[in-house]
Amino acid sequence: MDAEQGRAGGVRSVRRALDILSLLTEDQPIVPLKDMVEATALPKTTVVRLVQTLEQYGLLWATPGGYTAGPDLWRWAHLARTSWELPPDTQKLLRELVDRRGETANLMIRRDIHRVCVAQQESQQPLRHVVRVGDELPLWAGASSKVLLIGATDGLLQRVAAGSPHGVAHIEPLRLWAEEAATRGYAVSHGERDVGLTAVAVPIRAQSGVVVASLSLSGPSARIPEKATEQFADDLMDTAARIAAQGFQHPLGPRT
Repeated sequence: MDAEQGRAGGVRSVRRALDILSLLTEDQPIVPLKDMVEATALPKTTVVRLVQTLEQYGLLWATPGGYTAGPDLWRWAHLARTSWELPPDTQKLLRELVDRRGETANLMIRRDIHRVCVAQQESQQPLRHVVRVGDELPLWAGASSKVLLIGATDGLLQRVAAGSPHGVAHIEPLRLWAEEAATRGYAVSHGERDVGLTAVAVPIRAQSGVVVASLSLSGPSARIPEKATEQFADDLMDTAARIAAQGFQHPLGPRT
C-alpha cells in the first residue's frame, strides 16, 4: 500500500468510526452492535474492530444492552461546552433582550461559507423559532447572513452565491444586502429561508471594527411587522454594543 492509499484508508477508517458514534442520540443513547452493523452496512468484523478501538480510547462504553457514550467522549463534550459557553454577563444580556422583545435571540459567527449558531436564548412563546447551538446554516439568505457578509471579499461572495439555489448570479443581491446592512447598521429578512419567519440582525464588532458575530431576534412574521423592525434593531444594536464592550470572543470566530 503506497502513502496515498494509506492516507485514504486512514480517512475512511475515521469516517466509519464517526458514523458509528453518530448513531448515539438523545432518543437512542445505547446502540446494540447488531444495529451498528445494519446502520453502517459494514461487515460485522469491521464494526467489531472499530468499536473495540473506540472503547479503548474511552469513546464508547459497553453495557448489557449495547454501547453508549464513553467517559472520554463526555470529557470532550464538556470541554467543547465550556469553550463555547458565553460569559455569564453576556448570557444575562441575551436573556434580558428576549424578555423585552419576546422573541428568540441568536448569536452567530461566520465559518467559511456558513454561519454557525454559538449561543441562543429561546423565546417563551409557544410558537417560536429555534436553532440549536452548533447548527450550521447557509450564508446565502437571512438577516444574520447579511450582517456577517459585511466587508466580504468578492471571492467569498462568489463561493456563497455558487452554493445557493440561485447560482452565481446571486452574488449581486448578496453584495447589495451586505452594503445595506453596513450602511443601516442592521439587516432584516422576511421568509427568505423559512416561510413565515422574520429576523432582525446587527453586527458585533471587535475594537478594530471587524464584524466578529451577528446578534439577531427571530420569530413568526405575524409578531414582527415591518413597523416593529426598527425598534428591534435599536434594541439589538444597544445589546450588541454592550456585548462588544465585554470583549466578545469565540474559538471559531475570526482572528482580530
